[in-house]
Amino acid sequence: MNKENAWQNNRGFYDEYIADMIHTGFPKYEDRIAVGIAGEGSDSFGYDDVISRDHDFGTGVCLWLTDEDMYEIGNLLSIKYNEIVDSKERSFCTDRLRERRGVMTIHDFYSNILRIDCNINSCTLTDEEWRKLDHICLATAVNGEVFRDDLGIFSNYRRMLLDYYPDNIWREMIAMAMHEFSAALQVNYARCMTRGDIVAANLCKAKGLDAAMKLTFLLKRVYPPYYKWTYRALTEIDEDDVIASRLKELAETEITSEAWVGTKYQPNRLNLKDKVVTMTETVATELSDMLKQAGFINCINPYLEADVCKVLK
Repeated sequence: MNKENAWQNNRGFYDEYIADMIHTGFPKYEDRIAVGIAGEGSDSFGYDDVISRDHDFGTGVCLWLTDEDMYEIGNLLSIKYNEIVDSKERSFCTDRLRERRGVMTIHDFYSNILRIDCNINSCTLTDEEWRKLDHICLATAVNGEVFRDDLGIFSNYRRMLLDYYPDNIWREMIAMAMHEFSAALQVNYARCMTRGDIVAANLCKAKGLDAAMKLTFLLKRVYPPYYKWTYRALTEIDEDDVIASRLKELAETEITSEAWVGTKYQPNRLNLKDKVVTMTETVATELSDMLKQAGFINCINPYLEADVCKVLK
């Protein structure tokens, strides 16, 4: 199911019921109420499926108001909205879902998701605020679809976030992802396997996969969603399948202790008997090529840690 189809029911719910309710009951505010679906929940990302519908699933929309309009009509608008939701059969609107849908202020929507006090009117964030933001929260704040926003306040803040990190913060995060990948899969994995610590080695592999996906999203200038949806989202932004298939192959490659029997730790030599090591270098080469294409480095070097300083310049 594509994202447009995943949001279709909610858009239809708005078009058929909510738009008329606003037009009839709140005509003076019709061009001041922003409406759409965004925020927490797999349906807001367009990833809803049969499995994810076992909790917090149901048809509904968000109605975003300014603080002033919330004071004037927020309570009555909530009552009218909930009356419509409650009148629909099989709406499945749990208490948790009601917290994610319905009437809310623009300020509270962004502030609750980003976990900072958002200045909605200025549409700015300091470098320190950017550094505090978790990429999952940012993805959650800008997902979904806005059906109507005549006033533009909700969409302006959304657009500021979608414009992505400031260049200096962006570079810091790219460098950190490069370091995390190299530390986990190009250094510590071999150390753990040499010690015979397969549990730690599996953790290294997982951390390396996470860092590789994080780096890909950064280079594509897209915020990655919650971890269980990260790879799915990666396949969507990796149009030419440059990295996604290789990461899948690395994930499917089993760790083989036999490849390390009798092996001494040699930091400058790769143990190519281990397929995880060979796949890691394949992934690293692709990532380095992406860094080169983005203009951060001049030549491909699979050992990503070696180029961290170049990215930070």
